[in-house]
Amino acid sequence: MATKLYVGGVSYGTTEDSLREAFAQAGNVVSAKIIIDKMTGRSRGFAFVEMGSEDDAQKAIALWNGKELDGRTLTVNEARPLEERAPRTSGSGGFRGGNSGNRDYGSGNQGGSRW
Repeated sequence: MATKLYVGGVSYGTTEDSLREAFAQAGNVVSAKIIIDKMTGRSRGFAFVEMGSEDDAQKAIALWNGKELDGRTLTVNEARPLEERAPRTSGSGGFRGGNSGNRDYGSGNQGGSRW
């Protein structure tokens, strides 16, 4: 059964093909996917590599964790499943926080110091 690995510290210059080639030194690579930022189109600096077996995955961890690829030190470990997150709701504070309505912005003396 295939095992998915998390690869952190991926260089912006690393491609999915070069990542696949590097991890192929440890065994059968099923897939290699560099995560791309939707806004910038640039790498987010991490990837997922799916190895053909648990044994190949352990070899890849031993071979690449803490080692340098394209000028960056990689962090390689078994990927954890995505955790369930609470749904986002509108009006939850955003940039201002949840208590922004109680501030005195200095519009006259309202019975206290301004700062």
